[in-house]
Amino acid sequence: MADGVPSILAGITREMKHLAERQRVIAQNIAQSETPGYKAREVEALDFAQLLAQQGAGGGTTRIARPQVQITGAMAALGARPTSGGSIVLDHDVAETKPDGNNVTLEDQLLKMGQVQADFTAMTNLYRKQQSLLKTALGRGGGG
Repeated sequence: MADGVPSILAGITREMKHLAERQRVIAQNIAQSETPGYKAREVEALDFAQLLAQQGAGGGTTRIARPQVQITGAMAALGARPTSGGSIVLDHDVAETKPDGNNVTLEDQLLKMGQVQADFTAMTNLYRKQQSLLKTALGRGGGG
């Protein structure tokens, strides 16, 4: 329990924020679907190792790592740019690239949007169930 918030609620909150960001990026992809040269973007998955470390799992022996790329001066001179916040990356799971260089496929984006909706619904249901359990534990009803 960090800052008085049960860890499951903190995890649900973190996932919902991630899903909201993912939905924003997918909507941006859809809006840019006819822009020549636009490349579809995706939000990186949450870092499981960081979540484990926050929960104290593994006794401090968590060794899961994601490579981090730092942009050097030489890379910047060649045109490399750091990603915004490090969480939005180019989507490499695309079905096709149009002749104008745009690789946004509306069908793919709509499937992703449906998955975001399903995941958000699951998180909402987990949140409701956790709240109900807390109410029951406090003797205020809420069983159901």
